[in-house]
Amino acid sequence: MKNESYLISKYNVPGPRYTSYPTVPYWEKEDFTVDGWKDSLLKGFCFRKSGKPTSISLYIHLPFCESMCTFCGCTKRITKNHTVEIPYIKALLKELAMYRKALGNPLIIQQLHLGGGTPTFFSAENLEGLLMGIFKVADKAQNAEFSFEGHPNNTTREHLITLNRNGFTRVCYGVQDYNETVQIAINRVQPFENVEQATVQARETGYTSVGHDIIFGLPFQTMEHVEHTINQTIKLIPDRIAYYSYAHVPWIKGNGQRGYNDADLPSADQKRRQYEKGKQLLLNAGYLEIGMDHFALPTDDLSKALERQTLHRNFMGYTASKTEIMIGLGVSAIGDSWYGFAQNVKTLKEYYELLRNDHLPIQHGHLLNAEDLIIRRHILNLMCHFETSWESEDLQIPQIAEILNQLSEMESDGLIKIGDQRLKITEAGKPYVRNVCLPFDLRLQRKKPETRLFSMTV
Repeated sequence: MKNESYLISKYNVPGPRYTSYPTVPYWEKEDFTVDGWKDSLLKGFCFRKSGKPTSISLYIHLPFCESMCTFCGCTKRITKNHTVEIPYIKALLKELAMYRKALGNPLIIQQLHLGGGTPTFFSAENLEGLLMGIFKVADKAQNAEFSFEGHPNNTTREHLITLNRNGFTRVCYGVQDYNETVQIAINRVQPFENVEQATVQARETGYTSVGHDIIFGLPFQTMEHVEHTINQTIKLIPDRIAYYSYAHVPWIKGNGQRGYNDADLPSADQKRRQYEKGKQLLLNAGYLEIGMDHFALPTDDLSKALERQTLHRNFMGYTASKTEIMIGLGVSAIGDSWYGFAQNVKTLKEYYELLRNDHLPIQHGHLLNAEDLIIRRHILNLMCHFETSWESEDLQIPQIAEILNQLSEMESDGLIKIGDQRLKITEAGKPYVRNVCLPFDLRLQRKKPETRLFSMTV
């Protein structure tokens, strides 16, 4: 087994995070049509033998924020004008009604997630109005999972009570780091007391799963900052923790990530040590490692899904259950029919204009071919369970010998084990799971990017 510095220098290359396959830069956008997307939805929206329609996931992108967090790579609109709330909600409900009409069948929602942006930019009253509008045309599935992203500085008890009353039992708070120097650099100043209050209030108002997002590799962040943040987090015992590597991609995200210099960021070696230190502290506190960059208490649904081998990964991250269809509403939102992807336009002007003319507000997408569907399953297996197999005929591809040849060095370095029609990532190899996926990514292998597309894998 090679030492960590050697492995980092060797494997720290640009690579996707694989929330989808194919990844967005490799979508065949020129062959995509909205009618093809609708057909793929209908294919996924099949009726089971029981005669009951397939339940769906619904992701709603709420893009508004009152201030710019410079670490953020999401589509957002910075404003303090809250009159934008009602027009946007009306647009979301029109988009949902168009999907309901296109599918021609009842919508039964298994998963609902409010992301952003800052969902709690919206008033509790307006969020309730959005939900009431949704459930005029859709029903809740039994044991439905509803969640939202909360900002610790502006998530009120009223927000929590209102959303819980409408079926929400999970909330995830963006914490990032507790050091003031780091918080100022990323324009996200929030003291521990705010996070503590938001966490306690969530539990008091009926939430059964409270998550915290933490980021390592931020500007000016040191090992001491990471240790302090993790130790403070452990005091609050969140059910889930997403422990992400900061993705520095200013060439994609524009000026939002240029509030500091590259020299202000920890090196790849420092980032790896930050991650390993945080990971060890979390494991010592009783958390289980879930896929890539996630941890959960043994009592949480993610841990149970890992044990049952039902863990799934999509554009919302890791989920404890899978639906065949995920509909994305709002600017930049991505839908997934399993057989295809579609992403909405990214500006409010285009979004409103398309809906005004009774068009789904889709910018581009991709319809998966037979090879895509097999590769997608292999990459999901690796990202969720750190192993995959091609024993069954429906997981076999002609390129498997070449893929394994590309992975031979990773096997020599002790990061994977290749057996008879099976590949397993070792404990030492888990931080390099994105690298293991790269040879399986046939679209990327056939057309290497000429410019920088992805963040570094370490």
